[in-house]
Amino acid sequence: MIIHTVTLNPALDYVMHLSRLRYDDVNRADYEALIYGGKGINVSVMSARLGFESRALGFTAGFTGEELKRMLRDEGIVCDFTDIARGMTRINVKIRAEVELDVNSAGPEVTSDEVDALFAKLDDIREGDCLVLSGSVPKNLPEDVYEKMIVRLDGRGVRFVVDTTGESLLRVLKYRPFLIKPNHHELGDVFGVRTETEEEIIFYGSKLRDMGARNVLVSRSGDGAILLDENGETHVIGAVAGKVVNTVGSGDSMVAGFLTGCLRDGDYARALKLGAACGSATAFSEGLAPRELIDEIFNKLQ
Repeated sequence: MIIHTVTLNPALDYVMHLSRLRYDDVNRADYEALIYGGKGINVSVMSARLGFESRALGFTAGFTGEELKRMLRDEGIVCDFTDIARGMTRINVKIRAEVELDVNSAGPEVTSDEVDALFAKLDDIREGDCLVLSGSVPKNLPEDVYEKMIVRLDGRGVRFVVDTTGESLLRVLKYRPFLIKPNHHELGDVFGVRTETEEEIIFYGSKLRDMGARNVLVSRSGDGAILLDENGETHVIGAVAGKVVNTVGSGDSMVAGFLTGCLRDGDYARALKLGAACGSATAFSEGLAPRELIDEIFNKLQ
């Protein structure tokens, strides 16, 4: 089984750490780092760290796209991106000082022929494989692009994982995705309510399952996660204490942990525990968490 991910607008994140951000003089970073970015990419990397083969799809362009692919190959990821002719893979600037300031680029525009080339690559996905569709859809692509990908593969025995929000999420529920993963704020937004308590999350999460999702995994930041599985059971897990360093990629890590846990033995409770461990470990790390920290947190979770 292979975990395939689609990242429509990947990035290189240039993270600059400063002791203080000044507006009256030149700022000089104490140190900086260049890391890969994109929700699907994060799932691919974490899946590989957990021992699963992963293939990354999406769009790349220019010299930044080449560097992104080099970094992912170093992580053991099979890169099968569609190279586009114009522009370059975006660079996002992240400033970390006494405040956090993020400047995200728009990214390159994609032609209809390039979209068709990406869709053709989907045909290599086999029965039993997983396809992870995550992240926002770039402005110049149709809002139903995820739905069209699922339609292309529907009926072939592929497990679909969808981690997006709003209308893009609602469009795909009728195809019975294997997993969706809203956080508790996104869950409330779907129904125009606030979902804060465990009871509220279970109530509205059950509605999404009734609308077609086989498994609904709701992350709750520092309060753990709740899983409503396809067997009608509800699983709740807490979180471990630790210093939150960076929340970027935490939800993607949870998706990867849960998915790989399911693929190993189909034990949903254990898969939720692994997903929660991955999410917390990444929150406590500068980038995506190393395997050693994941295992340490997994053994502490109740």
